[in-house]
Amino acid sequence: MTLGPRVFKTGIAVTLSLYICYFLNLEPAVFAAVAALFTIQPSIYRSWRQLLDQVMTNTMGAAISLFSIYFIGDNPIIIGVLMMLVISLSLKMKMESTIPLTLVTVLAIMSTPDNENIDFILNRFLIILVGIGSALVVNLLIIPPNYKKNYLEKTRTVFQNMSLLLRTAVSNELTETSFQEQSKKLQDDIRKLEDLFKMFDEERTKLSKLKPVDVREIVLFKQMLKTLQQGEEILENIEEHYFQTGANEAEDYLFDTHIEQLIKYHEYLFLKYEGKIKQQENHHELKEIKESAAFFERALDIYKQNKDQKFRLLIIASSIVEYSFHLQRMDQLIDQYYKVRKV
Repeated sequence: MTLGPRVFKTGIAVTLSLYICYFLNLEPAVFAAVAALFTIQPSIYRSWRQLLDQVMTNTMGAAISLFSIYFIGDNPIIIGVLMMLVISLSLKMKMESTIPLTLVTVLAIMSTPDNENIDFILNRFLIILVGIGSALVVNLLIIPPNYKKNYLEKTRTVFQNMSLLLRTAVSNELTETSFQEQSKKLQDDIRKLEDLFKMFDEERTKLSKLKPVDVREIVLFKQMLKTLQQGEEILENIEEHYFQTGANEAEDYLFDTHIEQLIKYHEYLFLKYEGKIKQQENHHELKEIKESAAFFERALDIYKQNKDQKFRLLIIASSIVEYSFHLQRMDQLIDQYYKVRKV
């Protein structure tokens, strides 16, 4: 059982909304709880953005409901038509995430016999706002997300899995089941890491005046992601092409050895960023440039000897060299980041 921060905050937001409704004598409080459930977001900016969008679309939904009650009616057919109208308008306004709660607002107003009373309608709308506001307050004050820490921990986790797969891909040491499971996990984790970076970048872009973020660090984090994505591409290419080339032991050794060197370089860069290893004046970067060039020349020679059968090796070799390029770029960005910090 996993009790993450978002799960924990959702429970608190629901509880808070129910207590506020109790003290303000707003009934039924369940609508506030539903609103809190729909409004909790994984980032502060998205919570604020969701608050504004929810208020806008729920006001629209309440206004449409009020107009329908007084001028059209509130029978089931009309309610169904209004639902379609609200969905269409929300999509037109590019506020898809607010649709569920807006529909709840429309139902809360129109599905009760006493809905012609303006005080009743305001009561229902206020209840919804209590839930939305509770979610925002909880997200701001309780366990605010630490994007930098979460991002770095996730990159480390993704790298550990990726390094295992890369080290065993050519030698084919893992069982097919295990390899597929780990590959699927890697793909899912990289997609989650991409989402985490988007949230991190959103906070920097939208809330920079409130919470300044080092732009150089953002660029470095983006490069960390690109490097992991490139490692994933190598795995995909190996799985799709390598074993169809009929590679011999010498070719296995060539690819396996160079991938191992790059994985060690990648590990070194993590330690370098964390300040756990001595700076070596681009020693590793220059070494990898030379070794990657020699590796590609050797792969090119193999291709020239048997162009029909070994063409697939060039595809893999190209992705490996690009991985090397991204590692070198990451190395440079780490150097630049620490040089500026020392000034």
